[in-house]
Amino acid sequence: MKPRYLVLAIAYLAAFAAPSLAGAQEQRPPVSQCQAIAQTIPKVTFASFSGAPPLMPAVSEGEDVKLTFLGHSTFAIETPGGIVIATDYNGWYRPATMPDVVTMNKAHSTHFTLAPDPAIKHVLHGWSDVPDEKANVNLVVGDAYIRNVTTDIRFSYGLGGSHENGNSIFIFEIAGLCIGHLGHLHYELTDTHYTEIGRLDVVMVPVDGGLTMGADSMSRVIKRLRSSLILPMHRRGPPVEAFVSMFGKDFDVANAPDDSITVSMRTLPKKPLIYVMKGVQ
Repeated sequence: MKPRYLVLAIAYLAAFAAPSLAGAQEQRPPVSQCQAIAQTIPKVTFASFSGAPPLMPAVSEGEDVKLTFLGHSTFAIETPGGIVIATDYNGWYRPATMPDVVTMNKAHSTHFTLAPDPAIKHVLHGWSDVPDEKANVNLVVGDAYIRNVTTDIRFSYGLGGSHENGNSIFIFEIAGLCIGHLGHLHYELTDTHYTEIGRLDVVMVPVDGGLTMGADSMSRVIKRLRSSLILPMHRRGPPVEAFVSMFGKDFDVANAPDDSITVSMRTLPKKPLIYVMKGVQ
């Protein structure tokens, strides 16, 4: 074939191939905005997620997200689009309206239920029932994008040993905010964990002082995450002050008059704030 005809043939094939390539690009899984800052770190392998949806939720950074402490480690998260999410859902602490999504962890029965209301559309387990597999959550519901990062947990009741990937840190990307719930965190996070998590503007942190981690260990995790808004939860035994005392002048502390806070990208505290809601104090 002469060179001129070879060039025309290649151009002809490329013209028909282009739509297919464009279609493939449109089906790429969503990219976490909270992980974007971590993608520049070299020598890191990101966890893969199965069943990734083709579209990202619409984002409006001027819209508010409401977080309400319901009890223990359960928060209700209400998105600008009206999606309601309940964290560490055990069926005892319930939002005022039926949640669209509930997340669970398996360390104790106070963090999950195997008999959730059938009307709940999305029940997300932070553990996998398949041995040696991680729970992989990558879900878009309305204007919320939900994913997880797994961590190990100790076996309950002093049995010794640990359960690999038995806990999930759930991350909710809503209205430009990166909101994280640490679940029943038993071990300090590794560099890989921090990379998989990425940025967290708001973090819900257990402050029981020992059932999860001691105050010193937990404070190191929070300092490393550098979140703008820290919401204590899961207080059992030690007062919240035992946790708060681990932080210096770089953090503000406030006791909330009620059990809710409304936050957006534009209203995030400029200085990290430990905000102790009513019911946790």
